[in-house]
Amino acid sequence: MSETVEREEVQEAAPIAGIGTMVFGKWDATEVVCSDPGLAPYINLRTIGTPHSGGRHANAWFGKDKLSVIERFINNLMRSGKFSGKKQHCAKAFEAALDNIAERTGENPLQHLINAIVASAPCEEITRIKFGAVSQPKAVDSSPSRRLDTALRNLSKGCASATAKSTRTLTQGIISEINKAAAGDVSSYAVAKKEELERIAASSR
Repeated sequence: MSETVEREEVQEAAPIAGIGTMVFGKWDATEVVCSDPGLAPYINLRTIGTPHSGGRHANAWFGKDKLSVIERFINNLMRSGKFSGKKQHCAKAFEAALDNIAERTGENPLQHLINAIVASAPCEEITRIKFGAVSQPKAVDSSPSRRLDTALRNLSKGCASATAKSTRTLTQGIISEINKAAAGDVSSYAVAKKEELERIAASSR
Protein backbone atom coordinates (compact mmCIF):
# COMPACT_ATOMS: atom_id res chain seq x y z
CA MET A 1 0.00 0.00 0.00
CA SER A 2 2.80 2.40 0.94
CA GLU A 3 4.65 1.65 -2.33
CA THR A 4 1.63 2.60 -4.45
CA VAL A 5 1.25 5.87 -2.50
CA GLU A 6 4.93 6.68 -3.05
CA ARG A 7 4.60 5.95 -6.79
CA GLU A 8 1.58 8.27 -7.05
CA GLU A 9 3.53 11.05 -5.28
CA VAL A 10 6.47 10.61 -7.66
CA GLN A 11 4.16 10.76 -10.69
CA GLU A 12 2.56 13.95 -9.41
CA ALA A 13 5.95 15.59 -8.80
CA ALA A 14 7.40 14.64 -12.21
CA PRO A 15 7.53 17.59 -14.67
CA ILE A 16 5.38 17.36 -17.79
CA ALA A 17 7.08 18.05 -21.12
CA GLY A 18 5.95 21.32 -22.65
CA ILE A 19 4.51 22.74 -19.44
CA GLY A 20 6.01 25.76 -17.71
CA THR A 21 9.19 27.15 -19.18
CA MET A 22 9.77 24.56 -21.93
CA VAL A 23 9.25 26.42 -25.20
CA PHE A 24 7.71 24.14 -27.85
CA GLY A 25 8.48 21.33 -25.37
CA LYS A 26 12.16 21.40 -26.47
CA TRP A 27 14.16 24.26 -24.98
CA ASP A 28 14.43 25.29 -21.36
CA ALA A 29 13.89 29.02 -20.93
CA THR A 30 15.33 29.03 -17.39
CA GLU A 31 18.84 28.77 -18.90
CA VAL A 32 18.45 32.05 -20.79
CA VAL A 33 20.22 35.16 -19.45
CA CYS A 34 19.39 38.74 -20.48
CA SER A 35 22.43 41.01 -20.45
CA ASP A 36 20.29 44.18 -20.38
CA PRO A 37 19.01 44.83 -16.81
CA GLY A 38 16.38 47.25 -18.14
CA LEU A 39 14.77 44.71 -20.47
CA ALA A 40 15.14 41.65 -18.22
CA PRO A 41 11.96 42.21 -16.10
CA TYR A 42 9.85 42.72 -19.25
CA ILE A 43 10.96 39.63 -21.18
CA ASN A 44 8.53 36.84 -20.35
CA LEU A 45 9.67 33.40 -21.50
CA ARG A 46 7.13 31.38 -19.55
CA THR A 47 4.88 29.49 -21.94
CA ILE A 48 2.69 26.40 -21.96
CA GLY A 49 3.46 24.09 -24.87
CA THR A 50 2.70 25.91 -28.11
CA PRO A 51 2.61 29.70 -27.58
CA HIS A 52 -1.00 30.43 -28.48
CA SER A 53 -3.03 32.27 -25.84
CA GLY A 54 -5.99 33.16 -28.08
CA GLY A 55 -5.71 36.87 -27.19
CA ARG A 56 -7.01 36.51 -23.65
CA HIS A 57 -4.76 39.38 -22.49
CA ALA A 58 -5.61 41.69 -25.39
CA ASN A 59 -7.89 44.09 -23.49
CA ALA A 60 -6.10 43.94 -20.14
CA TRP A 61 -4.03 46.88 -18.86
CA PHE A 62 -0.43 46.04 -19.86
CA GLY A 63 -1.71 42.57 -20.72
CA LYS A 64 1.10 42.04 -23.22
CA ASP A 65 3.55 41.73 -20.30
CA LYS A 66 1.80 38.46 -19.41
CA LEU A 67 2.34 37.07 -22.90
CA SER A 68 5.40 35.02 -23.73
CA VAL A 69 7.95 36.92 -25.81
CA ILE A 70 7.84 33.93 -28.19
CA GLU A 71 4.15 34.46 -28.89
CA ARG A 72 4.62 38.22 -29.22
CA PHE A 73 7.32 37.65 -31.84
CA ILE A 74 5.09 35.21 -33.75
CA ASN A 75 2.22 37.74 -33.61
CA ASN A 76 4.52 40.41 -35.02
CA LEU A 77 5.43 38.13 -37.93
CA MET A 78 1.77 38.31 -39.00
CA ARG A 79 1.72 42.13 -39.16
CA SER A 80 0.99 42.51 -42.87
CA GLY A 81 1.61 41.08 -46.31
CA LYS A 82 1.49 37.43 -47.26
CA PHE A 83 1.87 36.18 -43.66
CA SER A 84 -1.07 38.17 -42.30
CA GLY A 85 -3.37 35.96 -40.20
CA LYS A 86 -1.29 32.81 -40.70
CA LYS A 87 -0.29 32.15 -37.10
CA GLN A 88 0.20 28.42 -37.47
CA HIS A 89 2.47 28.96 -40.48
CA CYS A 90 4.52 31.57 -38.61
CA ALA A 91 4.76 29.41 -35.48
CA LYS A 92 5.99 26.40 -37.48
CA ALA A 93 8.51 28.55 -39.36
CA PHE A 94 9.81 30.01 -36.10
CA GLU A 95 10.09 26.56 -34.49
CA ALA A 96 12.00 25.27 -37.53
CA ALA A 97 14.29 28.31 -37.33
CA LEU A 98 15.05 27.60 -33.66
CA ASP A 99 15.78 23.95 -34.55
CA ASN A 100 18.21 25.07 -37.25
CA ILE A 101 19.99 27.55 -34.95
CA ALA A 102 20.32 24.86 -32.26
CA GLU A 103 21.82 22.40 -34.77
CA ARG A 104 24.34 24.93 -36.09
CA THR A 105 25.49 26.40 -32.79
CA GLY A 106 24.83 23.56 -30.35
CA GLU A 107 23.45 26.14 -27.91
CA ASN A 108 20.03 27.13 -26.64
CA PRO A 109 18.43 29.06 -29.56
CA LEU A 110 16.34 31.13 -27.13
CA GLN A 111 19.56 32.76 -25.95
CA HIS A 112 20.25 33.89 -29.53
CA LEU A 113 16.73 35.37 -29.73
CA ILE A 114 17.20 37.32 -26.47
CA ASN A 115 20.63 38.54 -27.64
CA ALA A 116 19.01 39.72 -30.89
CA ILE A 117 16.30 41.58 -28.95
CA VAL A 118 18.87 43.28 -26.69
CA ALA A 119 21.01 44.30 -29.70
CA SER A 120 18.04 45.79 -31.58
CA ALA A 121 16.30 47.61 -28.70
CA PRO A 122 16.90 51.40 -29.01
CA CYS A 123 17.65 53.33 -25.82
CA GLU A 124 16.62 56.72 -27.27
CA GLU A 125 14.09 58.06 -29.73
CA ILE A 126 12.72 61.43 -30.79
CA THR A 127 9.48 63.21 -30.10
CA ARG A 128 8.18 66.56 -31.31
CA ILE A 129 7.66 69.37 -28.83
CA LYS A 130 5.67 72.41 -29.95
CA PHE A 131 6.79 75.93 -28.97
CA GLY A 132 3.99 78.16 -30.23
CA ALA A 133 3.69 77.47 -33.93
CA VAL A 134 7.10 75.79 -34.21
CA SER A 135 7.56 72.07 -33.51
CA GLN A 136 11.07 70.84 -32.76
CA PRO A 137 12.38 67.26 -32.51
CA LYS A 138 13.66 66.38 -29.05
CA ALA A 139 15.56 63.29 -27.88
CA VAL A 140 13.87 61.27 -25.12
CA ASP A 141 14.69 58.02 -23.34
CA SER A 142 12.60 55.01 -24.34
CA SER A 143 10.79 53.03 -21.66
CA PRO A 144 11.79 49.34 -21.34
CA SER A 145 8.35 48.18 -22.53
CA ARG A 146 8.57 50.37 -25.63
CA ARG A 147 12.15 49.23 -26.28
CA LEU A 148 10.95 45.61 -26.31
CA ASP A 149 8.00 46.45 -28.58
CA THR A 150 10.27 48.27 -31.04
CA ALA A 151 12.84 45.45 -31.07
CA LEU A 152 10.22 42.76 -31.73
CA ARG A 153 8.57 44.85 -34.46
CA ASN A 154 11.84 45.58 -36.28
CA LEU A 155 13.07 41.97 -35.99
CA SER A 156 9.81 40.65 -37.46
CA LYS A 157 9.89 43.24 -40.24
CA GLY A 158 13.44 42.19 -41.07
CA CYS A 159 12.42 38.51 -41.18
CA ALA A 160 9.46 39.21 -43.48
CA SER A 161 11.37 41.62 -45.74
CA ALA A 162 14.06 38.98 -46.30
CA THR A 163 11.47 36.89 -48.15
CA ALA A 164 10.23 39.74 -50.39
CA LYS A 165 11.10 39.34 -54.09
CA SER A 166 13.13 36.28 -53.18
CA THR A 167 12.88 32.50 -53.11
CA ARG A 168 13.84 32.42 -49.43
CA THR A 169 11.32 30.95 -47.03
CA LEU A 170 10.17 32.60 -43.80
CA THR A 171 12.28 30.11 -41.81
CA GLN A 172 15.42 31.18 -43.68
CA GLY A 173 14.53 34.84 -43.16
CA ILE A 174 14.12 34.31 -39.40
CA ILE A 175 17.43 32.44 -39.14
CA SER A 176 19.28 35.15 -41.07
CA GLU A 177 17.78 38.08 -39.15
CA ILE A 178 18.21 36.56 -35.66
CA ASN A 179 21.82 35.50 -36.32
CA LYS A 180 22.77 38.91 -37.69
CA ALA A 181 21.01 40.82 -34.92
CA ALA A 182 22.47 38.60 -32.17
CA ALA A 183 25.94 39.34 -33.52
CA GLY A 184 25.21 43.07 -33.70
CA ASP A 185 25.70 43.13 -37.46
CA VAL A 186 24.63 46.43 -39.06
CA SER A 187 23.37 44.53 -42.12
CA SER A 188 20.50 43.33 -39.89
CA TYR A 189 17.31 45.33 -40.49
CA ALA A 190 16.56 45.67 -36.75
CA VAL A 191 20.09 46.73 -35.76
CA ALA A 192 20.24 49.22 -38.64
CA LYS A 193 16.94 50.77 -37.53
CA LYS A 194 18.22 51.04 -33.95
CA GLU A 195 21.45 52.75 -35.06
CA GLU A 196 19.51 55.15 -37.28
CA LEU A 197 17.03 56.06 -34.51
CA GLU A 198 19.75 56.63 -31.92
CA ARG A 199 21.79 58.69 -34.40
CA ILE A 200 18.80 60.97 -35.09
CA ALA A 201 18.13 61.24 -31.35
CA ALA A 202 21.76 62.18 -30.65
CA SER A 203 21.56 65.01 -33.18
CA SER A 204 18.31 66.30 -31.59
CA ARG A 205 19.60 66.68 -28.04
